[in-house]
Amino acid sequence: MKIGIIGLGRMGANIARRLMRDKHTCVVFDKSSDAIQLLETEGAIGAVDLPAMVKALQPPRILWVMLPSGKITEDTIEQIAGALEKDDIIIDGGNTFYKDDIRRAGALKAKGINYVDVGTSGGVWGIDRGYCMMIGGSAEIVAYLDPIFKTLAPGIGTIDRTPDRDGHDRRAELGYIHAGPCGAGHFVKMVHNGIEYGLMQAYAEGFDVLRNKASSELPEAERFDLNLADISEVWRRGSVVSSWLLDLTAAALAKDEQLAGFTGFVEDSGEGRWTIEAAIEEAVPVEVLTASLFARFRSRRDHTFGEKMLSAMRQGFGGHLEQGHIPVKKDN
Repeated sequence: MKIGIIGLGRMGANIARRLMRDKHTCVVFDKSSDAIQLLETEGAIGAVDLPAMVKALQPPRILWVMLPSGKITEDTIEQIAGALEKDDIIIDGGNTFYKDDIRRAGALKAKGINYVDVGTSGGVWGIDRGYCMMIGGSAEIVAYLDPIFKTLAPGIGTIDRTPDRDGHDRRAELGYIHAGPCGAGHFVKMVHNGIEYGLMQAYAEGFDVLRNKASSELPEAERFDLNLADISEVWRRGSVVSSWLLDLTAAALAKDEQLAGFTGFVEDSGEGRWTIEAAIEEAVPVEVLTASLFARFRSRRDHTFGEKMLSAMRQGFGGHLEQGHIPVKKDN
């Protein structure tokens, strides 16, 4: 198939590369001319601007937008929609808020333009491992785009097949699903990322407990100087807590067990917040996911005002002093 790729960052460029490996034709555009030129040397057709990209594609045109969520994606989709024709297709493969998908799909449908939202997981490894995709849109259009999704997906690989899946959609085994109507793809990806926050926080807290078993605050006989790199490695081999996140953890600890190159300042990309908002709307309790999001907020501060209040209250009711606190002598 022939497809336009807008946004040649870490994922957009590799999506184009994986498609070209499987003989799809990619017309590419990015605000960086260097990024365009690099993909041109690898076989892509470069476009000097968005109107030129639209002209380089044949109806029904397929344009995949791979940009950060928010204004830049909104403006780009609005701009290309003005140049497209009936039956053309816009795919948003970024991390867009699913309610924005629903709104956009309705506006584009009035113009006869098809809209598909693709929650895309795989990061910088996707070019070789493939991308796990959660897709929202009409069944007819998703089926039409299947050659693209099949190329980008990991494929069945060496993972053991799940028993009793007869009658279920085989695409899930290949690494992609049609989740439902417009917005459903990004909704599923949003919750996926919320779960990811919780899993990451569980590993982080567990390894912190392991590391601090050597604390001088513990009785000497109960102190263990544990090798975190070895623990993470052995857990990868047959443990019930094995995962790709643990694989990445083991790689980081093998390189530097002290993780000296990291500050511990942890950003959140939005999906965690949206997952909590959805849970509130649905009245679904999500204690772990909420705590993991708040832990990321906490990582960006040395100490919060709330923690100062805790110290003040503890000193007030029990005379408890903060660690390192020097009492002020009272006058006689």
